[in-house]
Amino acid sequence: MSSVTSGSDLSVGAGSQHSKPTLDQPTTAKTVLTYLGVIALGLGFVAWSIFRDLEETGAPIVTYLPFVLLGVALLIALGFEFVNGFHDTANAVATVIYTHSLPANIAVVWSGMFNFLGVLVSSGAVAFSVVSLLPVELILQVGSGAGFAMVFALLFAAILWNLSTWWLGLPASSSHTMIGSIIGVGVTNALMHGRDGTSGVDWHKAVEVGYSLLLSPLVGFFCAALLLLLLKFVVRTPELYAEPKGKAPPPLWVRGLLILTCTGVSFAHGSNDGQKGMGLIMLILIGTVPTSYALNRALPASHIAEFTKASAAASKVVEAKGAGYSVLGDPRPAVTSYISRHELTEGTYPSLAVLIRDIANQVEGYGSIAKIPFAAVSNTRNDIYLASEALRFLAKDDAAELTDPDKKTLAAYKTQIDAATKFIPIWVKIAVALALGLGTMIGWKRIVVTVGEKIGKEHLTYGQGAAAELVAMATIGAADAYGLPVSTTHVLSSGVAGTMAANGSGVQMATIRNMLMAWVLTLPCAILISGSLYFLFTKVM
Repeated sequence: MSSVTSGSDLSVGAGSQHSKPTLDQPTTAKTVLTYLGVIALGLGFVAWSIFRDLEETGAPIVTYLPFVLLGVALLIALGFEFVNGFHDTANAVATVIYTHSLPANIAVVWSGMFNFLGVLVSSGAVAFSVVSLLPVELILQVGSGAGFAMVFALLFAAILWNLSTWWLGLPASSSHTMIGSIIGVGVTNALMHGRDGTSGVDWHKAVEVGYSLLLSPLVGFFCAALLLLLLKFVVRTPELYAEPKGKAPPPLWVRGLLILTCTGVSFAHGSNDGQKGMGLIMLILIGTVPTSYALNRALPASHIAEFTKASAAASKVVEAKGAGYSVLGDPRPAVTSYISRHELTEGTYPSLAVLIRDIANQVEGYGSIAKIPFAAVSNTRNDIYLASEALRFLAKDDAAELTDPDKKTLAAYKTQIDAATKFIPIWVKIAVALALGLGTMIGWKRIVVTVGEKIGKEHLTYGQGAAAELVAMATIGAADAYGLPVSTTHVLSSGVAGTMAANGSGVQMATIRNMLMAWVLTLPCAILISGSLYFLFTKVM
């Protein structure tokens, strides 16, 4: 793949050259010091938050080694979000910069602010959607050497590929990269344990995520093209579809629309992409300091009554399905096998029934989640995770033969137990928001030039910018609501290409070819890099 960062082959006339925005802005020592100061404050806030959480739980500190690993892992995870920020900045700011709606330096700071806010208000659904792709045995042993090897491998692989495509100025997908890294770890882990490589990944979930990633560029291209054509039909204002004149800003209402869409895309990007880092940070916290983060000790006392009711109803449904069979010994291997292999056996239901009763006995016996003793926290969390994942698969398994009322009862129970494990502390959101927001403010120029100058043969018009970003904002917002990780990069850059095609501006096939090559290679390369790193790390950890 050749670099596409220069603007030398932009096929436009002299007028367009004069319309190019000013991208290079002087950086003062005060700006650098302020930036570094915010980073230092952010890292200090993270350290203080962890110390406070440990102090509140009163967990005994036996050795400081876990905290060293925790610090390294958190820095790498936040580094991934930082790289994600400056890699994906162009998705939001390219259109406002190239239509002169905002100066470049103001646009990236504005985008960073709304990326920050998007992370803070995100639901967390995408975070746990991504985590559920990881091999179940590694999730259960996330604090072991293999667990740390998994986290380090997929984070390093994602960062390496993101930096590579950024250096070449290619708007590749951070979502694709992370999913590929997870698959690489899963496949390698299965092969290392003598199993078929396909058994190491939740392929049903991977396919579901894959569809969202595959369809997002098509949605971006065709919807943006159709929206531009609709705008031309409804809003018959010639200057909206013409090349900007010099470096003057567009009419006030157009400028407002473009800034609004930039804001929306930035906010949606933060709310969706920021969650990938959240899920991984929670895995790191669970593995290193389970006493504070394996279970949600902040659940109210009223939760126990709702949990008891839902647990009794779910136990009744599962026991009825497993009638006639009994479980001798530990029920967990049978449930784990079902989650890994998706094969329903005669022991699945009775084992799950025993596990549900065990969870109920643990929670009800101690009186609440907060009262579960330190020594039992990890075991309770793993039992809840196994039950939750088994119920997720049973709801989609035709062989399970569950009626709609059965599914409703089990879903209500799953909601109750998920509340105990699938939570994100506010300080984690703030830390990820800072990393993503600060990342948007540097390193953005390479990909901004590609999106703004290298996709179409003519200068980006106001209408094209608005259409592409409106589609991106709506698509990413919908994906966030459904807990699906989509590629902001794919939606926006495909949208720009779609508007160029619809406007008759033409597209630069060399750039499109390079972008497609990066998109096609992202998954296999991320799989290969993360799988290789995981194999290497397991030998040294």
